[in-house]
Amino acid sequence: MSSFKAYGKVSESDQAKLDARRKTCKRVAIISISSIVLVCVVVAAVVGTATHNSKKGDDSGKGTLSASVKAVCDVTLYQDSCYSSLGPVVNTSNFKPEDLFKLSIQVAIAELSKAAAQISDQGLFNGTVTDKLSVEALKNCGELLGLALDHLNESLSGDGSLLEVVEDLKTWLSSAGTYQQSCVDGFDDAKGELKDTIEKYLKTSTELTSNSLAIVSWISKVANSVKLRRLLSQDGTATSHGIPEWLHQTDRRLIESSDLRKKASIVVAKDGSGKYKTIGDALKAVPDKSKKRTVIYVKKGVYFENVRVEKSKWNVVVGFVARDIGFRNTAGAAKHQAVALMSSADQTVFYRCRIDAFQDSLYVHANRQFYRECDIYGTVDFIFGNSAVVLQNCKVFPRVPMTGQQNTITAQGKIDPNQNTGISFQNCTISPFGDLSSVKTYLGRPWKNYSTTVYMQTFMGSLIHPDGWLPWVGTTAPDTIFYSEYQNFGPGSVTKNRVKWKGLKTITSKVASKFTVHSFLLGSKWISDASVPYKSKL
Repeated sequence: MSSFKAYGKVSESDQAKLDARRKTCKRVAIISISSIVLVCVVVAAVVGTATHNSKKGDDSGKGTLSASVKAVCDVTLYQDSCYSSLGPVVNTSNFKPEDLFKLSIQVAIAELSKAAAQISDQGLFNGTVTDKLSVEALKNCGELLGLALDHLNESLSGDGSLLEVVEDLKTWLSSAGTYQQSCVDGFDDAKGELKDTIEKYLKTSTELTSNSLAIVSWISKVANSVKLRRLLSQDGTATSHGIPEWLHQTDRRLIESSDLRKKASIVVAKDGSGKYKTIGDALKAVPDKSKKRTVIYVKKGVYFENVRVEKSKWNVVVGFVARDIGFRNTAGAAKHQAVALMSSADQTVFYRCRIDAFQDSLYVHANRQFYRECDIYGTVDFIFGNSAVVLQNCKVFPRVPMTGQQNTITAQGKIDPNQNTGISFQNCTISPFGDLSSVKTYLGRPWKNYSTTVYMQTFMGSLIHPDGWLPWVGTTAPDTIFYSEYQNFGPGSVTKNRVKWKGLKTITSKVASKFTVHSFLLGSKWISDASVPYKSKL
């Protein structure tokens, strides 16, 4: 996005008045899933409900259809939206179980497309919004809604076995919801009632997105409960869906080879020895939606630029592949929010990187992400967002903030209980960068109602405040958050005087294992394909 401010993370002074305006919004996506599995899942629920109705004397086809729609909609958070969107479009004579799932995505796409057109520069607000912040927010919103639509449309065209597809769908739907919420949050500083208007136009699409995610989550739970895992794992139709096809063994050897410069498609060099002097210019030269791999070799140097790898730049491999590189925002503490690195793409890997700023240094915006042996510096909420992210063997360095500020390492933004998102630290170290003897430092605070953050097997220095966690506003946190500390060590890891929140959980190894690479990131082949070391489980 062209402005990070538009994502809705603001300075501490604005938090109280913003909290009341934040509501839980939702997301989007689903795919055509194995018919036999859907029949098992849906028909089981439908038949049970229909049988119950038949005992009451309801023999009509209409009664059966109502039971079918009800069986699906009852698992959603917005049941009225589900009934009103699916009921009128279901053809009783041609009813198939999987149609309800496809339709839940299709109606969400239709509603989001309409809302996006209304919100666009040429839509409802054409020429009527003039202040700089609002214009920037509208521009960013358009990009975010475009990403949400991309995830929905991809979901309808995917393929694979249920276990692969459902987990991918949950990720894409979670991200689609995040994009819509980010659009709304971007208008926090807009003049007048513009944010309320935007939220109104996105209300139905966010509800329908949430419903689709709830349905997918339900499928996953039911599939596991009826012991279909072994059957599906033997399904010969399983594909490498979701795995980055562009990075195989030959590519890894290329990346690690000493003669990478000779084999690179484009060379960037600050000293002028390459074709381009900036990374941005090199990316502009990459053909849009190219099926051919483009390798960009960036020679050693300091590059002062805002680098954006747009969604249209397919099959791009920057020589380091997010390896051994630093990302720094030089705005300083006085500028408040100043993101050094934002990642929004799925299955991104950062290895031995440095992310250096003050407030909001690392924006783990959406989808699945992995960070290994990275050094991360910051002050307020300096690791934030709503992706499913694991930070492993990383060094976390809270630093000296502005006078009067407190350090908070995380601000996780989960907005829906069905999202598979959260921040997970494993085998990391938390140490001060500078003299923090007079600064209170906390593990995090809940940005949204379902904020999820877990620290596991991590060293915590004495800089961590005994309370551990800080409320967003007031003196407590929503009961719906999920915060936990598991097998941590060091003087700051003592939990005796932690805040007494319902959402701060003591967990077992079984629960902790759900936040490992293997479970939380849904596998690890995409990480090993990037030739990066990792620990799969506890």
